[in-house]
Amino acid sequence: MHKVITITVNPALDKSTSVQQVVPDKKLRCKEPRYEAGGGGINVARAMKKLGGEAWAWFLAGGPAGDRLITLLNEEQVESLVIPSKNWTRENLLVIDESNGAQYRFGMPGPETSEAEWRACLDKLEKLDEQPDFVVASGSLAPGMPDDFYFQLAQMARQKGFKLIVDTSGEALLKAAGEGVYLLKPNLGELAALAGKEHISAMEQEVIAKQILDEGKCQVLVVSLGPRGAMLATKDQGIHYVVPPTVKQQSAVGAGDSMVAGMVLSLIKGFSLEEMVRYGVAAGTAATMTTGSELCRREDTDMIYQWLLNHK
Repeated sequence: MHKVITITVNPALDKSTSVQQVVPDKKLRCKEPRYEAGGGGINVARAMKKLGGEAWAWFLAGGPAGDRLITLLNEEQVESLVIPSKNWTRENLLVIDESNGAQYRFGMPGPETSEAEWRACLDKLEKLDEQPDFVVASGSLAPGMPDDFYFQLAQMARQKGFKLIVDTSGEALLKAAGEGVYLLKPNLGELAALAGKEHISAMEQEVIAKQILDEGKCQVLVVSLGPRGAMLATKDQGIHYVVPPTVKQQSAVGAGDSMVAGMVLSLIKGFSLEEMVRYGVAAGTAATMTTGSELCRREDTDMIYQWLLNHK
């Protein structure tokens, strides 16, 4: 039985490269590109593999980019379930300016997705003989999909008894939270949106977190605070913070997905919620130490986690 399923309805073939300097109007000579499988849930499954865990990655894929995505995951030995899509999987581009280290990230909207395609994902989950312990719904929705797709997943989680973890934004986040999920991982901007506000201050975040829990939008709330780590909020245990050590940051790409991977792996291992967030912050911080769109490394994650244990 698969304990963790990740669902990615708008995956991407991530291409990263670098140029000597980004300037307008000139032909820019890029270094040889690096290709990686991308998209929220896919990255969570990949990061879990890097950390010594396993997840079953479900995703839609089509066209040459989709084929390359499947090949890359097979090379990483990440088990997958592919739902064929008529239109081509999107490609994202990351370009590093070597003159100053600046990163330019170009995210494409993704292909138009038919009802038959996105509904096939729900149907397959509905018909599983054995339910997973956790389902991770992460990333954006593809064009053509209803913004209540994650809400429908939340309804199924309630009926089937698996724990749903949602990491998304916009209307998809608000509607999923309206049904109530096990764990939400917003950043401060998304936390504000959950409270119906445009912006919130650091002084408000704890009050708003408690409000979200009281409204039943989730059982566990983990707010990503960037370099400041994360805030854990639950009804029973209150508020806890995990602050990581200062590291040399190469790239923030994939940090959020690595954090989710670390948390899910911790839950599977039976860690307490505080330890879950501690290991998640370690994995997210480790991802910032890698270049381009590379995810966390296990040795970096374990080193940071040990530091956090010694400084709690």
